[in-house]
Amino acid sequence: MGRQVELQASDGHRFTAWLAEPEGKPRGGLVVLQEIFGVNHHIRSVTDRFAADGYLAIAPALFDRVRPGVDLPYEQIGAARQVMTSLERANTILDMRAAVEAVRSAGGVGAIGYCWGGALADLAACECDIDAAVSYYGRHTATWLELQPKCPVMYHFGKLDPYIPPETVAAIEAGRPQGTFYIYDQAGHGFNCDERHEFHADSAALALQRTREFLQRHVG
Repeated sequence: MGRQVELQASDGHRFTAWLAEPEGKPRGGLVVLQEIFGVNHHIRSVTDRFAADGYLAIAPALFDRVRPGVDLPYEQIGAARQVMTSLERANTILDMRAAVEAVRSAGGVGAIGYCWGGALADLAACECDIDAAVSYYGRHTATWLELQPKCPVMYHFGKLDPYIPPETVAAIEAGRPQGTFYIYDQAGHGFNCDERHEFHADSAALALQRTREFLQRHVG
């Protein structure tokens, strides 16, 4: 359903993105923010799925700033983190803004992200002109709680997540008093991804149902 396109940030940086268009008139735009493994098969399929829901959906390749074309297997966590830590937050914001503008013609715009991208969805709510955001297990949100979202945000966390202890979730919840939070008792990190062994089907289905209702309410 989707195809690769090129975007340009306001500083002139050119980078790729996966764009998926719905059949008929879009109900809104949606920016899909990647895990640390790149715009891989799973992120592309998620983007395609939201296009099937009626959104003009786009997944920007945010690693292109430092290493174009990243598509790493889930076992290469070290290499993925190395690329992530090479990025500057300000540049990532510029790239997210370019992705938002790429789907602005569809009407309201939302952002949704997973893992690193889950935190970035929260950051987009703070720094980009969007109507709603959905964050899946975004640990790094805890590092910029001095910022505040300018739109409604929904947060999904797994209770069994070894990377995000309960105290971190509690800190994010305290720093985001207007946020909508859900904790999934049987889920760990990456529970939404059906290409990882951490996938938990029941939690993923419930989170997706809640996410769809949230996006319909705030984006279209």
